[in-house]
Amino acid sequence: MNKKWEIYETNESKINEIQEKYELNKLLATILVNRNIVKKEDIRLFLKPTREDFHDPFLITDMKKAVKRIIKAIQNQEKVTIYGDYDVDGITSITVLKSFLQDRGLEVESYIPNRLEEGYGLNKKAIGKIVNSGCQLMITVDCGISAIEEIAYANSLGIETIVTDHHEPGNELPHAMSVIDNKRKDSSYPFRELAGVGVVFKLIQAIGITLGLKEEEYLKYLDIVCVGTISDIVPLVDENRVIAKLGLLLIHQTKNIGLRSIINSSGYQKIDSNSISFGIAPRINACGRMGKAEEALELLLSKNINHVNELTKKLNEHNRVRQETEKSIFENVMKQIHEEHLEEGNSIIVGGENWHHGVIGIVSSKITEMYFKPSILLSFEEDGIGKGSGRSIPGFDLHEALMKCSDTVEKFGGHSMAVGITVRKDNFLKFRKKFEQIASEIHIDEFVPVIQIDAKIDIRDINKEMVESLKQLEPFGEGNLMPVFMFKNLKIDSIRALSEGKHLKLTLKDNNTIINAIGFNLGHLVEEYRIGDKIDVVGVLEINSFNGAESLQINIKDVMKSL
Repeated sequence: MNKKWEIYETNESKINEIQEKYELNKLLATILVNRNIVKKEDIRLFLKPTREDFHDPFLITDMKKAVKRIIKAIQNQEKVTIYGDYDVDGITSITVLKSFLQDRGLEVESYIPNRLEEGYGLNKKAIGKIVNSGCQLMITVDCGISAIEEIAYANSLGIETIVTDHHEPGNELPHAMSVIDNKRKDSSYPFRELAGVGVVFKLIQAIGITLGLKEEEYLKYLDIVCVGTISDIVPLVDENRVIAKLGLLLIHQTKNIGLRSIINSSGYQKIDSNSISFGIAPRINACGRMGKAEEALELLLSKNINHVNELTKKLNEHNRVRQETEKSIFENVMKQIHEEHLEEGNSIIVGGENWHHGVIGIVSSKITEMYFKPSILLSFEEDGIGKGSGRSIPGFDLHEALMKCSDTVEKFGGHSMAVGITVRKDNFLKFRKKFEQIASEIHIDEFVPVIQIDAKIDIRDINKEMVESLKQLEPFGEGNLMPVFMFKNLKIDSIRALSEGKHLKLTLKDNNTIINAIGFNLGHLVEEYRIGDKIDVVGVLEINSFNGAESLQINIKDVMKSL
């Protein structure tokens, strides 16, 4: 697939100013300028945030009401239930709030809807169970902002609700006694991109301040808050960066034995945003995807090492089954794509019998990334109803496209980049044809993925200290991507495929300087290039550790022949 390389325009005077003023190397100064982090306080906040950089939690609309009601529940020893989502954000949100309230002497119940049977968010049957248990106060985490009918139902049964959420509200807010969501139109909070667990952190911070607690009583949960924040792919800027940066420091010495056990079992030697995204998050998410979210919650709440070890094994097993299920569905989807030549169209819509609902969203993401086209996967049950997930690409509003297909769709929900959808089997071909027509009118075939390049570098100028300095930009994630560099006119000194042709391994040469390079999922390029070819490469600079030895390496994102 052709990709467009775009390099930032260089502002040499500003780069030199920042380099000298803050005693940074030129590469680090260049990246800060590219990200428009040029003011003294912004640079300090980005590189060295402290606990003093958290915003005032009482600036959040309805926060005082929520704090007052929860303190009343603590004082009167009321029965409280936390209702959360089944993903990492939801599970970490419950963990933090439940642990904090239990430390205040309040026994708290929790409820996570089963993804496969109940789906996302509040439902009336669950609320009925919570009411029947004698609960007087329900607190939602990472959900609830769109639960208008469900919270009205809870009100009718005499239970009060505090909503904490981070999703976009609709035109109407639920009639809860307090609705905490920084995306409310009437919010004056200076940052609106907190994850659900970030909103929960602000709630316990506000309770802690009101009760006159030491800062450590709420800051000690930043390890768990950090995991939920990074896993939920919210922009790692502003207060999210403070949470992630301080939280990563705390994770290295975490007292949460469940979190420590997951880290150890993941096999990652280094604890950073990458190990959270690809080591910790998939294991926790696998529980929710397989309908076993409670086991992940138990793991993070448990104080018994034997129980933790047992639960860790279960998480790893759920993740293994999830991977196998995902692989099976992916192979089935690829077979359909090739047999029906769907890759030649502007969109990819496929259906299968009894595909696992908790996994098809991941496969849809892979298909969209592979072909750079919107994709929708539907799983058809015996009743002829297909439920599925869709993913999109920048520039194509998936939600808007589905609105134009409403006569062929039973229901759908989501946003421009991701949706959940229900289609009847007898409408499938009609739906696919209509969606493809909409995609063709927008000329999806002309869309090209863009690689944003921070700087052009000569490999002769690279050294270990320079690459080490890039760690100051951690944690990487949404809103703060790993810096990508361009290297031109490198001669291929050696080239081979790894892992049965899946990956590409190279050594690249510029005069007498040689550097290693690895291209994950680029093994097919071994047929296109030969030793001696001159190539341009874009990729990430990293230090590779192998058998106790360290070497500089380019992690390749794309490659083309030099002009």
